Amino acid sequence: MAFARRFRDDRSGLALLEFAFTAPLVVALGLWGVETANLALANLRVSQIALNLADNASRVGAQSSLVTQQLREVDINDIFAAAKTQGFAWDLATRGRITLSSLEADKDGKQTIHWQRCLGTKSGAGYDSSYGRTTISGGTPAAADSTTAPYDPTAGVNTSTSGSDNSASHPGSVITGGMGETGTKIVAPNNSGVMFVEINYDYKPVVGTGWLPNGAAKIRYIASFIVRDRRDFGQIYNPSPTAALMTCNKYTS
Repeated sequence: MAFARRFRDDRSGLALLEFAFTAPLVVALGLWGVETANLALANLRVSQIALNLADNASRVGAQSSLVTQQLREVDINDIFAAAKTQGFAWDLATRGRITLSSLEADKDGKQTIHWQRCLGTKSGAGYDSSYGRTTISGGTPAAADSTTAPYDPTAGVNTSTSGSDNSASHPGSVITGGMGETGTKIVAPNNSGVMFVEINYDYKPVVGTGWLPNGAAKIRYIASFIVRDRRDFGQIYNPSPTAALMTCNKYTS
């Protein structure tokens, strides 16, 4: 009986016992907070890269003797290199896909995706552009929203090897109503263009995504900027020494 009374009155391990019961809950809440904060930071990073890329694409180019800017393949490669550097720490180029589209309008406002360039190894639905592509069917440009016509990497490019300019034969694909979500589509001003950026990225978790809403595995952002200067919209130029074309049929990091 004396032993039972001593055991009943012993409080020396009470704090340890309470900690053992509460530790899993405290740890779980702490990890949830860390993951939620990291997810918010990842969303901010992706949105900022989309904005920076669209802004940079709307500004770059080389001045020509006609006081218009010529956009070159090397300029596009440079702005993609900047985006890759920004996202290097969280594997943007290997866990995601960036699509840059030149949405242009003629004097009557007809919307055309003239050309597209891409960066990233991810492919397929949810990674490739959801808002239109440069397509071709039977050697003729097809509608940008066609789901059957293949992608046309020659859109906006002078493919002639003789020195003549045949870029007008690669005008891109018409897209009705512009690019973006239904009801909030972006359209280019008449006789001008918009740089439209879409980023799809697989979130890189600290612990895991199972306890976040819907798994929170995919981050998606778009951004657009009107071309700032008097750009020559005839083609993307590629003077010697020529730069590699980062067309959207390539999946590279």
